[in-house]
Amino acid sequence: MAPVTTKGPTVDRYDYICIGGGSGGVASSRRAASYGKKVALIEATPQLGGTCVNVGCVPKKIMWHAADLADRLHHAADGYHFMNVPSPKFLWATFKPQRDAYIRKLNGIYENNLDREHVEHHEGFARLTSPDSVEVTRSDGQKYTLHADHITVAVGGRPTIPAEEKIPGASLGIDSDGFFALEDQPRRVAIVGAGYIAVELAGVLNSLGSETHLIIRHDKVLRSFDITMQETLTPWMEHTGIRIHKNSNVVKVEGEKGKRLTVFTDKEGAIEVDCLIWAIGRHANTDDLGLEEMGIEVDKKGDVAVDDYQNSSVNGVYAIGDVQGKALLTPVAIAAGRRLSNRLFGPEKFKHDKISYENIPTVVFSHPPIGTVGLTEAEAIAVYGKDVKIYKSAFRSLYFSQIEEAHKEPTVFKLIVVGEEERIVGVHLLGQGSDEALQGFAVAVKMGARKQDFDDTIAIHPTSAEELVTMR
Repeated sequence: MAPVTTKGPTVDRYDYICIGGGSGGVASSRRAASYGKKVALIEATPQLGGTCVNVGCVPKKIMWHAADLADRLHHAADGYHFMNVPSPKFLWATFKPQRDAYIRKLNGIYENNLDREHVEHHEGFARLTSPDSVEVTRSDGQKYTLHADHITVAVGGRPTIPAEEKIPGASLGIDSDGFFALEDQPRRVAIVGAGYIAVELAGVLNSLGSETHLIIRHDKVLRSFDITMQETLTPWMEHTGIRIHKNSNVVKVEGEKGKRLTVFTDKEGAIEVDCLIWAIGRHANTDDLGLEEMGIEVDKKGDVAVDDYQNSSVNGVYAIGDVQGKALLTPVAIAAGRRLSNRLFGPEKFKHDKISYENIPTVVFSHPPIGTVGLTEAEAIAVYGKDVKIYKSAFRSLYFSQIEEAHKEPTVFKLIVVGEEERIVGVHLLGQGSDEALQGFAVAVKMGARKQDFDDTIAIHPTSAEELVTMR
């Protein structure tokens, strides 16, 4: 592990201070240091990498791989005539330490990267005391102040849990962070929420053998996604055994944390589970940072208000990543952080560098996965009206040709085009491999590809992705 600064500032004034050691903060700090600037990064926890590395993308994808393998072992072995395959049993209690060891390895890589590029790493809680100074409080109570010409807030966010006053017993549940702390697999679990985090956790737990309940306020999951994705995934999740409690709200929770819980809803009565997971949203980690005292504008959720260039309402103070409340995705935070440092410290060609929040690709690691970029059908119609045309294809991947009917996953691909030139403004994929297939098509959408460009591309056969260039 690289050494951590423990004795306070090493210079009177830094060029750049970044508050937060997540993906965005680390990327921005390293980019600033690459221009020869004196940079300090402050992280409150012992682990670098933020949500993504520690309690988000990376451990979540590892769990998804485990669940995907479970599905293949249970449903594909017989169809492909692998005989005498023993019934697999997932050992959560021994897998978790192995997964966590990999995360610690990534933490060390982040440390080494900072050290190699001469970014000072200060471990402690940061608080702005002026537009150009930050007070650092270490875990031993030691305090010191760092000064800089430019300060970026990149503290990320955390999961939201309802207040006890709103839902009695809500604190008996855990959040998505708590999911990764579970030492043993819950036999029965209830997940509250219909967004991508809730959907992903439900899919993982169900595939690994937990009795899984998903409590949603409406009748479909992923309500911010394209309607075709919603209408395809929701019934398939039910088909796989996930018990979706639709049009339901949790009103009370009783029991003992870590033991049996009774979850009461306003529609279907009581649900007996061993674990309750809240996945109802996230909010910014801006408490006690001193932002409002500095006159930095934040909204009611605590998100820092920024312009297109990540500038806050106070000159010299910026915000990137989840803390600014828009496009809460790791690659977005990284891109915003690098562009900000390019603009502040790079050559003249970067003086107007900023991130575009249009056509950001994203993936849901559901079962099967979803990949999407651009406008949904509803969004496209709202913007372009009757100029919108939809191309859609539903089929089953060749992989499932040898698998019994009950376990043949759906695949649905959808293109949204506008105008006589049929410019592609939305690509929505659901099905095996959609997560990997999307990236290249996202480049095409970003470049303004037309349907004819897809038609003129020779297909790769046999693949699912070829459907996008042969669709009629």
